[in-house]
Amino acid sequence: MKLKVENVEFSYTSVPVLTDACLELAQSEMLGIVGPNGAGKSTLIRCIDRILKPQRGSILLDGEELRHIGMRETAKKLGYIPQSASQVFPATVFDTVLMGRRPHIGWRSSEKDNEKVLDVLQMLNIEDLAMRDINETSGGQQQRVFIARALAQEPDILLLDEPTSNLDIQHQLEVMEIIKDLVVKKRISAIMAVHDLNLASRYADRLIIMKGGRIVEAGSPPDVLTPENIRSVYGVEAEVINRNGGMPYILPIRSVRQDGRRK
Repeated sequence: MKLKVENVEFSYTSVPVLTDACLELAQSEMLGIVGPNGAGKSTLIRCIDRILKPQRGSILLDGEELRHIGMRETAKKLGYIPQSASQVFPATVFDTVLMGRRPHIGWRSSEKDNEKVLDVLQMLNIEDLAMRDINETSGGQQQRVFIARALAQEPDILLLDEPTSNLDIQHQLEVMEIIKDLVVKKRISAIMAVHDLNLASRYADRLIIMKGGRIVEAGSPPDVLTPENIRSVYGVEAEVINRNGGMPYILPIRSVRQDGRRK
């Protein structure tokens, strides 16, 4: 399934947050969105998932306007994974993941739905947490539960809003490996807002870099993560080391004043 975003704009009470956003997502592609706080990364993902309604522009799934697709059908195509939360509605891990089956079931879940939940729990190695309250799980475990819930929807596209926020290094890598593995093996696509430029460089097939609600540049990680773009978008001088295979590694050196002088 292909996703296309054309000239999308969104404002909160007349304050522009997203301006003229355009992107394309191919099947089995992992697209990373990077940029500083307030750049519009999360807003763009929420507009695609219809949590927010753009004031202008189009979002197309295989050429069909997303706003013309029913919410239930949309939920079968798009799986949203929020940032890790410290508290969520009390429920077992199993029931939380079962909520992802709602687009496919009526009033009651079937044996097939229960089996699907067990399958995704096993896939993410959290079947032993099935009967535990989700609020009693760690941050890394909770992110796996959110991913499992989205996978239970059987979506074509995963939308991830900073999935590694508030996680330690080990859990960051675990979550990113899981997502990348799903994109490759399940032939689904993913759009991921992420703060860490080196994680984005390592795992994304393509990147979009944003500033002030606008997309500054889009392309491969080496094309996007240049010293010039990092300086312009983040106000930071950085050394970019291109490793074997062209994967850039970002080494921040110093911040830069708005007038261009070094601090």
